[in-house]
Amino acid sequence: MKNLLLLAIALIGFSFASNAQDISENALGLRLGDSDGFGAEISYQRALGSNNRLEVDLGWRDGSNYDGFKLAGLYQWVWNIEGGFNWYAGAGGGLGSFSFNNPGGKDYSDTFVFIAGDIGIEYNFDIPLLLSLDFRPEIGFGDNRYDNNDLDFDIALGIRYQF
Repeated sequence: MKNLLLLAIALIGFSFASNAQDISENALGLRLGDSDGFGAEISYQRALGSNNRLEVDLGWRDGSNYDGFKLAGLYQWVWNIEGGFNWYAGAGGGLGSFSFNNPGGKDYSDTFVFIAGDIGIEYNFDIPLLLSLDFRPEIGFGDNRYDNNDLDFDIALGIRYQF
């Protein structure tokens, strides 16, 4: 009976260990999406534990009529679905600035802060590649009447190298 109990405890322990996930210590790449007009973002993820991490994204745009940047930071919780598939959710915020030179009209610029949520799904390949698809609602607060001080939705594809 004692051996049967020890065997049962060992099997339960192995099943929990096999469901435990290991998120990469670091991941660096691109987050390709709308990003509220700021284009692609350089994205960095840093593990803070076995199932949580910090993500920092920097997006910028430089053109003949529009210049801007946006820096976002999010704390994320990661849960394993099965195999290399994970889903994650997080919250955070950031800041940004933009200027628009309107030919023949009024120029305007603004500096803003925002709060954001994040929910997504990702796949960890056997090679050091991570692909993700996420949805990030953002609420911005700026002082310019041209800034959208409302809810923005950002959907993006992430491609990151894990190390």
